[in-house]
Amino acid sequence: MNNLQGKKVAVLVTDGFEEVEFTKPVAVLKDAGAIVHVISPQLDTVRAWNKDNWGNECVVDRNVSEARASDYDSLLLPGGVMNPDQLRTNSDAVKFVKDFFAAGKPIAAICHAPQLLIETGALKGRELTSYPSLKTDIENAGAKWIDSEVVVDAGLVTSRTPDDIPAFNNKMLEEFAEGVHQEQMTV
Repeated sequence: MNNLQGKKVAVLVTDGFEEVEFTKPVAVLKDAGAIVHVISPQLDTVRAWNKDNWGNECVVDRNVSEARASDYDSLLLPGGVMNPDQLRTNSDAVKFVKDFFAAGKPIAAICHAPQLLIETGALKGRELTSYPSLKTDIENAGAKWIDSEVVVDAGLVTSRTPDDIPAFNNKMLEEFAEGVHQEQMTV
């Protein structure tokens, strides 16, 4: 397994993130030795969505308005329908993600999370996947959408649905262990 000992990973979420797209990736990150911080526009806790109902609450480590990409080695973006839809309208959240792209730091986004990536303006010329309903939005942002369980493009790891989590986790660990990707710096 990839060693992430001492590496700091930011997980950006708000209410309505898909629970399994948070819990399973975070578990493998911690098992690999990463220090994981939950970042959110909310101050104390965020609440997951678990398939068709509200799920567990999670403690927020830092408000996104105070978080800096320079404090982290990589970024995890769980999906869920509500979560990225709310985050993409938050200027602090968009800037936070955009700063990861600008620094060439690895980003892993699953399911609906690429909605937030679109807002950064950093997808032009990239290849990625997502929940199928985002295909047109991703193509309109200048990226090539690929129907695959996982797509990696210069440190950007994307997957379609919770069914893809095993492949997503493997590539996420690999890219997060590799660190900065100079070719990603396009913002």
